[in-house]
Amino acid sequence: MTSQVSTEREPAVVKDVRRLERVVIRFAGDSGDGMQLTGDRFTSETASFGNDLSTLPNFPAEIRAPAGTLPGVSSFQLHFADHDILTPGDAPNVLVAMNPAALKANLADLPRGAEIIVNTDEFTSRALQKVGYAVDPLDDGTLDGYQVHPVPLTTLTVEALKEFGLTRKEAERSKNMFALGLLSWMYHRPTEGTEAFLRKKFAKKPQIAEANIAAFRAGWNFGETTEDFAVSYEVAPASKAFPPGVYRNISGNLALSYGLVAAGRQSGLPLYLGSYPITPASDILHELSRHKNFGVRTFQAEDEIAGIGAALGAAFGGSLAVTTTSGPGVALKSETVGLAVSLELPLLIVDIQRGGPSTGLPTKTEQADLLQAMYGRNGEAPVPVVAPQTPADCFDAALEAARIALTYRTPVFLLSDGYLANGSEPWRVPDVEDLPDLRVEFADGPNHTTEDGVEVFWPYKRDPETLARPWAVPGTPGLEHRIGGIEKQDGTGNISYDPANHEFMVRTRQAKIDGIAVPDLEVDDPDGDARILVLGWGSTYGPITAAVRRLRGIGHPVAQAHLRHLNPFPANLGEVLRRYDKVVVPEMNLGQLASLIRSKYLVDARSHTQVNGMPFKAEQLAAALKEELDA
Repeated sequence: MTSQVSTEREPAVVKDVRRLERVVIRFAGDSGDGMQLTGDRFTSETASFGNDLSTLPNFPAEIRAPAGTLPGVSSFQLHFADHDILTPGDAPNVLVAMNPAALKANLADLPRGAEIIVNTDEFTSRALQKVGYAVDPLDDGTLDGYQVHPVPLTTLTVEALKEFGLTRKEAERSKNMFALGLLSWMYHRPTEGTEAFLRKKFAKKPQIAEANIAAFRAGWNFGETTEDFAVSYEVAPASKAFPPGVYRNISGNLALSYGLVAAGRQSGLPLYLGSYPITPASDILHELSRHKNFGVRTFQAEDEIAGIGAALGAAFGGSLAVTTTSGPGVALKSETVGLAVSLELPLLIVDIQRGGPSTGLPTKTEQADLLQAMYGRNGEAPVPVVAPQTPADCFDAALEAARIALTYRTPVFLLSDGYLANGSEPWRVPDVEDLPDLRVEFADGPNHTTEDGVEVFWPYKRDPETLARPWAVPGTPGLEHRIGGIEKQDGTGNISYDPANHEFMVRTRQAKIDGIAVPDLEVDDPDGDARILVLGWGSTYGPITAAVRRLRGIGHPVAQAHLRHLNPFPANLGEVLRRYDKVVVPEMNLGQLASLIRSKYLVDARSHTQVNGMPFKAEQLAAALKEELDA
């Protein structure tokens, strides 16, 4: 192995180039090693190259987790291919381990024969002891059966940056860029985008920018010139996987943010976000704050209650109102969600679900807020629930949630989760002409004539089709009316304690939600002879679809359906369920959707559950479904 690395392109050693259909790479190191940035840059270049891809960032909840420890390991997994893929991959083909903790935390996930690139500079006695290695795993046979590439990443990075006059500590921070350059060479990734990104990111510190670029180039050149890497790989663009169009790589939170901005534009209403920062929802607040030119106003409140209170006030004032949070924040917002049900005003409650209860696992994923969204309020307070199924689908789900809220004058829950929020995939940028028309008409005058012929405005006089009440902007002459959380009299909106009126209003609010128009559930059953249906919701779409494909590939007929609308359910759901002998519901909770299905449709839905903070693996899910088939 050479210890001298040039930052200029050198003649390459003649090497073998192999063609692959797909690859799963995992970058792993300390939280301070820049693994998320490294993975993000590799992902961006892979997207620009035209591969289909799916990512899984995984990092500790602490801002700076203990260095060199197992709980402090941060990783980023990327699955990219020359064909349509659905998940970040079950097991990495390549692991980049920046220290012993990263190796130990991830080794169990690697299949035999996988490649491991190890930063040998960090395998010191102290670092090994910190994670329980009595002997260096590079020497004791632990890694027999793997393709191990020991590389002194830190030393090579410092050597490459000598001319910049940086301290050793400053130079060491660029070792992630060296690793990125090496992997970019190894898989023939473009480099121009990363260099442009670094110059923009460090525009105010040009020396740091150029140092990172030098480290990146040094990693690339090391791959070309060293004899330790005898093979590089090509993964062709996934040209057949995508319909024609303009694509970009996008994460779930970014897609959701763009969907909210698009909903504001399509409705002609100002978009207002009242929010309190909470992982993993904070990115939406950060992103929307950048779009004032699109009529977006963001308010970072002092707490969760203030955030939703401000949003509900904005809805009363005629804005498309949104509040964002995660599970613990939903609990704090629940009283105001009930108030929004009573006031019958449009409000989007975006819940990026994470592991619970309480603080739980702030940076891990879960689907355990479904029953909270359905029933987590006092009294009969029904709220529609919409769930996206992929990172890119978060854009369309946001538009759909806005459609329901504006059409039916109701708060709507939008249930994403940490896996979707932080994961990314290619997204086809839609044409504006194809976006739904969300324009609304505000009340502009009296809508009721009393028995004595006086024209008045009744705030609870409903549309006969949607049961939505009129939306009256405060300050409009002649539309003065009472507002508040105490029960309203039908029509007039006056305070009412009449038992019969209360029962009527409760049933009417429920009927409004039950009557929301949602598309029928589509079932994927190619031959129509499947006896088992796999029913999912939310982010389980990718793993379920991948598992079903595997089963069909070995001759098992399996039907699949995925719910976007969880309240109300699609009108044909009951008929679909009764069509199959067995219904299996995989969920990242203890069976919440399955419980709803059983109670409403009296179907013996079988649960397959997981609550380990990680998404399902397709292979494990396929094995569980195979057991159901065999049974």
